[in-house]
Amino acid sequence: MSLNVAQIREQFPILHRQVHGKPLVYLDNAATTQKPQAVINALTDYYTQCNANVHRGAHYLSDEATRRYEAARKTVAEYINASRQEEVIWTSGTTEGINLVANGVAQRLKTGDEVLVTEMEHHANLVTWQQACKRSGATLKVVPINEDGSLNTEQFHALLSENTAFVSMPHISNALGTINPIKELTAAAKAKDALVMIDGAQGVAHGAIDVQDIGCDFYAFSGHKVFGPTGIGVLWGCYEVLKDWPIWLVGGEMIATVSYQDATWGELPNRLEAGTPNIAGAIGLAAAINWLRQYEAADILAHETALLARATQLAEQTDGLTIVGHAAKKIGVLSFILDGAHPADIGFLLDKQGIAIRTGDHCAQPLMKRLNVPGTARASFSIYNTLDEVEMLFEGIKKARLMLA
Repeated sequence: MSLNVAQIREQFPILHRQVHGKPLVYLDNAATTQKPQAVINALTDYYTQCNANVHRGAHYLSDEATRRYEAARKTVAEYINASRQEEVIWTSGTTEGINLVANGVAQRLKTGDEVLVTEMEHHANLVTWQQACKRSGATLKVVPINEDGSLNTEQFHALLSENTAFVSMPHISNALGTINPIKELTAAAKAKDALVMIDGAQGVAHGAIDVQDIGCDFYAFSGHKVFGPTGIGVLWGCYEVLKDWPIWLVGGEMIATVSYQDATWGELPNRLEAGTPNIAGAIGLAAAINWLRQYEAADILAHETALLARATQLAEQTDGLTIVGHAAKKIGVLSFILDGAHPADIGFLLDKQGIAIRTGDHCAQPLMKRLNVPGTARASFSIYNTLDEVEMLFEGIKKARLMLA
């Protein structure tokens, strides 16, 4: 059954506004998604009905806030098919989740160990491992991409060795839209006894995630990429790996006992969740997931595939436009450059027409250098975008070209 996109759009208040006197055409979904009314209502209801700190509160509001907060953890666990709720760790976003894991990895790596990443990494999934290797004396190895923007899987397998201790890779490239064969690559890494982390920031909004099926040890994502609030994210970790993972921050609920000279740590998930959590954010993220689950993942995929196919077709018909990233398997992202035009100028001129895209290096400077471009203009699509908006994007690009000529 196809999506009723008009009905979906009605649920997003911001999509009805105008920008510079033009109807908003929001095509910056890889940066952040907009929020349905269901999420806005969940946040408002929390703050107006049961705003309180969670756990240990001896009053009704705290009990109610705790129930909603822990129910949100259950919702996330079910959505990603975690085997236990305790495997869901709240973070501020994907970046913190990766850093939490990297902090522990750095304490366990030793000279001679190798960490494997890819050429298409977001800085958050590259610099973290650079620093972990510098701290430990391990070696960072980088899997190259092919000319079409797909991962060179032959080189991935070639770089795996008995020294490979850790592998971290994106589910989907934020800059190119490339979908990586993470299940296959995870299995290969696990065969070498390496731990595997998936940067799921771009993967989580494009359909159901099954961490047990992937077979990885860690999967991190951000709430705001999947129609939820900013400032909330999830690190999922396999219980057997996570239960004694080195602590990240200290204080608050993660402490079991404390004296003036020492302290002991609580059980999962508390031991990796220091301080007052983002209660509203967790509740809002659960509302976003519950909202998204009313639609079939296959229908979302089909819709986004159709949007990208039409955008690609129009791009190929546009003189002077070069698509950056032609992988056979990609979703949601069209990165491009225009002859004689800087990406920032394209973005500025499209914005004047009410069209929101992203420009620059997309937090992937080494990838841009590898592609020999200063950056790209990036249109990224989501469940509420329409084919008419794709047409408007390319009408806008034509106008921008004339103005830049």
